Amino acid sequence: MVVVCHRQAYSGHSAGSDPDWAVRSVHARWRTADHRSAEVPAMKVLLIVNPSASSVTARTRIVIQKALSADHRLEVSATTRRGHATRLAQSAANDGIDVVVVLGGDGTLNEAANGLVGTDTALAALPGGSTNVFARTLGLPDDPVEATGALLDAIDVASIRRVGLGSVNDRHFLFHAGVGFDAAVVEQVERRGGLLKRFAGHPLYIAATIDTWVRHYDHRRPAFRVTFPESDHDGPDTGRGASSVFAVFLNTDPYTYLGTRGLSLAPAATLDGPLSVATFANLSVATLATTMAAAMGLQSAIRSRAGTSGGLQVRDDVDLAEIVATRPVPWQVDGDHAGDANRLVVRHHPEAMDLVVPLASPAFT
Repeated sequence: MVVVCHRQAYSGHSAGSDPDWAVRSVHARWRTADHRSAEVPAMKVLLIVNPSASSVTARTRIVIQKALSADHRLEVSATTRRGHATRLAQSAANDGIDVVVVLGGDGTLNEAANGLVGTDTALAALPGGSTNVFARTLGLPDDPVEATGALLDAIDVASIRRVGLGSVNDRHFLFHAGVGFDAAVVEQVERRGGLLKRFAGHPLYIAATIDTWVRHYDHRRPAFRVTFPESDHDGPDTGRGASSVFAVFLNTDPYTYLGTRGLSLAPAATLDGPLSVATFANLSVATLATTMAAAMGLQSAIRSRAGTSGGLQVRDDVDLAEIVATRPVPWQVDGDHAGDANRLVVRHHPEAMDLVVPLASPAFT
């Protein structure tokens, strides 16, 4: 097995200062790796670019386009509006494109995934947003040019897997969906979006979280119940439901990242298994502090299946869940605000989509 150190390939240089050098460096390393000894057929690749994403620059885009087009038949499309990536991905699948590469944030990636569900066209992620939860969960480098090298390695050895996805009503999600508090936070971030979202990044999310907790969401009184109609588990949340102010349905772990540290709510959540569900009966300061400490690995995770502990319950191996609210509650998928609803149905869909998986990805068991 060949181990390639992507970061060392760019030591002392940057794609921004010398795009042509970066492309040559990618392909010099890629071509001389042992597994590159046998030629592979060129693939038809569509690169979907969100030009408004926080990490997307003109120079980075040029470098990535040149790298992808060196050995594959490349087409490039830029998104211009919400939902555009879904239509571009659907058209790509209908046209026989082999791989759709997305350079953008998690929201753009989610849109493309929704266009590829049930097709034979694979999705590939490049980190172009502020947090890039899915790309980081797959083990891709944070730098989009370095990540392109990792994708080329994976494509070269056909490292493509059929993975499961979750869905809320008719909207699929890659890594998680949230109902209640975190969706209210996402809504506040999107209201303040534009250039502030592009350049403020993590500080904007932290400020929005505090502001939402203080002013924009009732975190004391549960607004909905989560039930598990097909559950084999015994406990208070079977049948009558778990009263919640916040619930998150996880297809991968960690839930998100705070700086370089992942926040883990459900270590059992993987792309090759059913969903995990975390429900919060309250978001008191004590619950938040305990949960954050556990999620950051500072203490043992709090997991209860027969009752609540510190306001948090976690359940694994979930294929179906229903949410019924006493008032319209916000919901989000992969960090993209999807609206308000009184009733939601969450499902797990095994083997829903092909995914390009980086070599030695930590995302699978």
